[in-house]
Amino acid sequence: KQEETKKKKGTIRRPLMSKPVDDVYLTWCYERPSYDVEVAVGMLKKFQELDFTYPKQYVYLNITLDMALQKKKKVDPFASIVLLPYRFTDEMNKVLVFTENKEEAEIAQQNGAALVGGVELIKWILEDEIKVDFYVAVPEIMPKLIPLKSKLRRKYPSAKRNSMGCDIPKMLQLFKEGLEYAVEDEHLIKTRIARV
Repeated sequence: KQEETKKKKGTIRRPLMSKPVDDVYLTWCYERPSYDVEVAVGMLKKFQELDFTYPKQYVYLNITLDMALQKKKKVDPFASIVLLPYRFTDEMNKVLVFTENKEEAEIAQQNGAALVGGVELIKWILEDEIKVDFYVAVPEIMPKLIPLKSKLRRKYPSAKRNSMGCDIPKMLQLFKEGLEYAVEDEHLIKTRIARV
């Protein structure tokens, strides 16, 4: 009975008020204001001028996802990479290309691959001698890369993540210039998307 009464008591919260009358107020008493993207970006630029902060600082984005499915199931947290229409950083990701074809290796090097090689690289990766941001591969070499599956985990080349295929220049562009994002805390994506 005591446990039941404790559960019933809980914390009683009054319904939130819409807009504060004064410029000093308790934030938890009011609904959180929401703005359109254009307005929010304009506000960021205005704050930057008022605060004299660095004008090329990053703009961060927090996205809360609804990960619920039918019958009490949830979408598993995932990670992906996206190629944004406007580059906002000079940093390039290091990409390793797995191929044993000389022509494909040359194409990969011409398109800015950090490393190109075949089965001989497996030993170095397992011993942590080689560290890159992403790994891409051509389909022919995939059966030979199985020893790396447990080591690379999420970064292991796969068609699902667009890191396995025959179009090496396209894969290299995506993984060199792309922005990686991942779901944290079961439903949250935190990433940077631009500069002020």
